[in-house]
Amino acid sequence: MPFAIALSGLNAASADLGVTANNVANVNTTGFKMSRAQFAEVFAVGTQSVSTSAAGSGVRLSSIAQQFTQGNIDFTDNALDLAIGGEGFFVISENGARSYTRAGAFGVDNQGYVVNAQGSRLQSYPYAGNGLFNTGTPQDLQLTIGANPPAATTRAAFGINLPANAPPPANPVFDATDPSSFNHTTSVTVYDTLGAAHTATVYFIKDALPNIWNTEVQINGTAVAGATPVVFNPNGTLLSPAGGLMPLAPYTPGTGAADITMSLDFATATQFGDNFGVNSLSQDGFTTGRLTGVSVDAEGVVFARFTNGQSTSLGKLALANFVNPQGLQQLGDTTWGESFQSGDALLGEAGTASFGNVQSGALESSNARRAEE
Repeated sequence: MPFAIALSGLNAASADLGVTANNVANVNTTGFKMSRAQFAEVFAVGTQSVSTSAAGSGVRLSSIAQQFTQGNIDFTDNALDLAIGGEGFFVISENGARSYTRAGAFGVDNQGYVVNAQGSRLQSYPYAGNGLFNTGTPQDLQLTIGANPPAATTRAAFGINLPANAPPPANPVFDATDPSSFNHTTSVTVYDTLGAAHTATVYFIKDALPNIWNTEVQINGTAVAGATPVVFNPNGTLLSPAGGLMPLAPYTPGTGAADITMSLDFATATQFGDNFGVNSLSQDGFTTGRLTGVSVDAEGVVFARFTNGQSTSLGKLALANFVNPQGLQQLGDTTWGESFQSGDALLGEAGTASFGNVQSGALESSNARRAEE
């Protein structure tokens, strides 16, 4: 009997060493969570036992408790390396079977799906438009592999200052090739519905009456009707056009695209001092874009970035949490499955409720420490 008691201690020590060895072996495993062996005394108790004279019967391994403390965040150069700062797990799926992980080393397969090294697909909430996401059932996250379509220009904004003391031009008959027939000019690139670029040029001509500037507009050297005077208040602020908008007549680009129908926006134009200045120029159209990269923000929103300066939301990462994470079933490959002890998965979004934030271009290192083990 004493030998069996002692043997239980040896077995317990061996189990403890096994847990420690596993922790040490996974010191460099991304997203690994260390475990701790927990033991309980074995004490035989009978109805007629005398507690003051009863001897213990040894020790047993009561459980191997997982320790879900935060690991260090190590930064990388890969936008699809993801780490969670705080609570929660990434949700991954293999043929519909869900599992959960803190290992965020993801890549893209030949179909554009975001996957881990084992081919399990990262889950996200699909984009529903207007900055909203369908947070019902998570779906496989797939990157856009096509071109970003163009958008025609509908408004061009001119943040300019026209000199208050400018005289009318020497030549009263406007001629775009004769600088003596206008005072100042500036241009902006605009786009048609096919993404082709065109140059819109605005000429400013000081009127004989104070605070009035006549305008002429050309696109690709062709006059566009609809230009009206720009009128300022005596304090140099804009009086008209109303609201700063000057609608132009449609321009036919001749590329097979629809007519360009746009307005010029002079809401921020001023008439101060004696110098002409262009403080800002902008327009709302863009050409076709090719995919240049992917980014993920702290809330888990995945964006595709294109060469035309546009970003498209592809989805929002789904995170999961559990009432009792220590009750999760270890599945290997640094993944876990829900169990009766863990409770059902609570799905949500990064930065809300009990979920941490997502760090793109980073990985969570193992929380096991070789020196401590």
